[in-house]
Amino acid sequence: MKKQLLVFALFLFGLQATFAQDVYEYQIVTVIESIVPNGLGRSRMLSTNETRDYKQFTSTRSEEDNKRNKSDRSEIRVKGFDETKLLNFFNIGGIRFQNIVANDAIVTSKINTMASEGWELAFVTSGVESVGGKGDNNGIYVTRYTFKRKK
Repeated sequence: MKKQLLVFALFLFGLQATFAQDVYEYQIVTVIESIVPNGLGRSRMLSTNETRDYKQFTSTRSEEDNKRNKSDRSEIRVKGFDETKLLNFFNIGGIRFQNIVANDAIVTSKINTMASEGWELAFVTSGVESVGGKGDNNGIYVTRYTFKRKK
């Protein structure tokens, strides 16, 4: 009888684990690295200290509504955030590999700190913005690190 009760208890525990869903919270860290020549750009690592509920800024509109309404975006702005200075990829002498590895060391430090706080790196998304036309001296690399941890 005790064996049957133990097997039944283990079965229920396994069943609960099967149907239990993990609930996560997410945090995004954005790294913007300038590829503007001569060191004129600005490179930063950004992470927010505030939250926003997207539902407060979402509406369902028809084509006619879009013609009439202009929304006030000032409430969306986040003023509480961490801004970590990074080095630009270029200086007057051209590409600076020391700057790139210095940025890597800072970003790695942020990732390691978040990992020690229970965050797990879930996704990394990157992109490049540049006009690319003749004589284009503008451009940035943007990398978004998405972290998650159980609530």
